Amino acid sequence: MLRVVLVWLVAAAVLACTSVAVTGRKQLALVSNAEILPMAAQQYQEVIKQGPLSSNAEQTQMIRRVGQRIQKAVEQYMAEKNLSDQLAGFAWEFNLIDDPKTVNAWCMPGGKVAFYTGILPICKDELGVAVVMGHEVAHAIANHGRERMSQQMMAQFGLGTLSALMGQNPGAGKDLLLQAVGIGTNLGILKFSRQHESEADYMGLIFMSLAGYDPREAPKFWERMTEMSGGQQPPEFLSTHPSHETRVSDLNKWMPEALKYYRGN
Repeated sequence: MLRVVLVWLVAAAVLACTSVAVTGRKQLALVSNAEILPMAAQQYQEVIKQGPLSSNAEQTQMIRRVGQRIQKAVEQYMAEKNLSDQLAGFAWEFNLIDDPKTVNAWCMPGGKVAFYTGILPICKDELGVAVVMGHEVAHAIANHGRERMSQQMMAQFGLGTLSALMGQNPGAGKDLLLQAVGIGTNLGILKFSRQHESEADYMGLIFMSLAGYDPREAPKFWERMTEMSGGQQPPEFLSTHPSHETRVSDLNKWMPEALKYYRGN
C-alpha cells in the first residue's frame, strides 16, 4: 500500500511540474498563477498603504525608470521565446518605501516590486539599482514565489490545491505567500531558497544586460554589500542566500554570457 501511495505522489508531483524561463529548470507548481497573483496584489497594496512611500521624487523616478526598462526588456525577451503566456496576469508596479534602516528590495509574484531607501547607498546609482531590480524581477519571472508555496504546501499539507487549503484555513494562503516572497524566514527549505537566489542572480544579470545596463556592475554591488556588512553574515549553510563571496564568484563566471546580451545605451 505504501509503495502505491509513493508512486502516486511521485506521479502527481511530475504532473505538477513546469519549467523556468531562461534556465529551463523543472520546478514544482501545485499553485496556479490565477490563484496566487490576486493574493499577491492584495498583499502588495497593504504594504504600500502602510509605507510610507518615499517623498524623494528623483529617487522614486529612478526606481520606476529602471523597473520599466527591465520590464520592457523582459517582455520582449519572453515574446521572442514564445513565452509571453507566462506573463499573463502580470501588473507591474515599482515603488520606493522610505525606510533607511531596511537594506532590502523584493518582488511579489506578478511583478510587484518594492525597494527600501536603506539599500540605495549600496546601489550608489542607477546601475546599482539595475542590479537589484534585475534580480528581483527574475524571482517573479522564474515563479519562485509559486514554487516556494508549492514546496511549503507539499511539506506541510501534502499534495492538494490552494483553494482547498484556504477553505480549511483562510489565513494559510497569506502566510504561505509571505514566506514564499521572503517576508519572514523559512529555514525548512534552505537548499531551495539558495537555489532560487542563485538562479535569480543569473537571470537578473541577463535581464539587466538586455535592458542596456552594464552587467559588470553586479559583482561591484555585492562587493559593496560585503564591505557594508563588515564580513558579518551568517555561514552560507545557515543562510537562505549564497554568501557574498559565492555570489561575486558566480557572477564573474556568468559574465561572458551576460555581455553577449549587453548593447549599452
